[in-house]
Amino acid sequence: MHPEHTRVAIVGAGPAGLLLARLLHRAGVDTVVLESRDRAYVERRQRAGILEQATVDALRAAGAGDRMDREGIPHDGIELRFGRRAHRVDFPALTGGRRVMVYAQTEVVKDLVSLQLADGGPLLFETEVREVTGADTARPVVHYRHEGRDRTLSCDYVVGCDGFHGVVRNAVPESVRSTYERVYPYSWLGILAEAPPVYDELIYAHSERGFALASMRSPQVGRLYLQVPNGTDPADWPDDRIWDELDARFALDAEPALKLRRGPITAKSVLPMRSHVTEPMRYGRVLLAGDAAHIVPPTGAKGLNLAAADVIVLARALTARYRDGSTALLDSYSDTCLRRVWRAEHFSYFMTTTLHADPDQSAFDTRLQLAQLERVSTSTHAAAELAENYTGLPISD
Repeated sequence: MHPEHTRVAIVGAGPAGLLLARLLHRAGVDTVVLESRDRAYVERRQRAGILEQATVDALRAAGAGDRMDREGIPHDGIELRFGRRAHRVDFPALTGGRRVMVYAQTEVVKDLVSLQLADGGPLLFETEVREVTGADTARPVVHYRHEGRDRTLSCDYVVGCDGFHGVVRNAVPESVRSTYERVYPYSWLGILAEAPPVYDELIYAHSERGFALASMRSPQVGRLYLQVPNGTDPADWPDDRIWDELDARFALDAEPALKLRRGPITAKSVLPMRSHVTEPMRYGRVLLAGDAAHIVPPTGAKGLNLAAADVIVLARALTARYRDGSTALLDSYSDTCLRRVWRAEHFSYFMTTTLHADPDQSAFDTRLQLAQLERVSTSTHAAAELAENYTGLPISD
């Protein structure tokens, strides 16, 4: 229950930490996972719902793909709405067959938690990690409190999958740490609704009233978003106002406005938009993954997939380290991941700034956005660039 030493200590039981633990378990590398929240909270956190093909493949390789394959919804494209017109981006036709899967992060986490508790290493919920010491030594130590007692866990490597507000990043000295950030002047009002989607694929809408996104969690549950000002209180948006505004932003000239099926709204929250990168992603025996190292605005559906890519690369590196003693992949981990991170940051920035209305935006700026969207709808090359980034670039070592 409370081992004194493990090969890999993983802080954070989100999808990144749990997927890493599972991939290492399959490779015979022992781990301990420490999570500050209780199991119920972890399994109901509403986050991403779009999985790239590489993420889908990794979950299958980890033995966590059965329910996803039964209940997930494959998507072969997205629809862009702008200028009150619609254009579909066909992923397989533009990428040589790649697609994405709609399967909520909450479900991914439930699947991985069940597997970890069934036959993986220790997974300790309600565990407060207070600090990591000895990052630049051969035996770092995680100091934590669990069940009312202070404890320590020594390890060969510590992996911080504990998010933007986690403590593991603090083990990287400020003198060697660089931070890059952009805060956007708008947020998303997101809802979950018991309303079967009337659309087959995600709809991204650029409109004079602001951005809107129609997504889904299942054939019975819609996940929808509206651009709102920063600081918006969800209580200022009663249900009818949300549905009316969604209908207005999805309106087309060529057909009546998309009338969403209205149903009970079961969750409502405001999500600020930001981009953030911490470099490097490795210092000594401490490695960062997922939101502990980088955040992207959700417009490009990259957050969960970037986290998965990090731990796929890291699992390969740690497996090589324990299989044959090679540290080459570990030594290149940060550089390898950051190349992908910055590509995803740029794509997310492109999607965000092209589709949202900045509060200080001029008519000239709006015309530039529409020109870019028009190019995506008329140029195979531009559409392919969007499709390749959306479905996910290859994960390299």
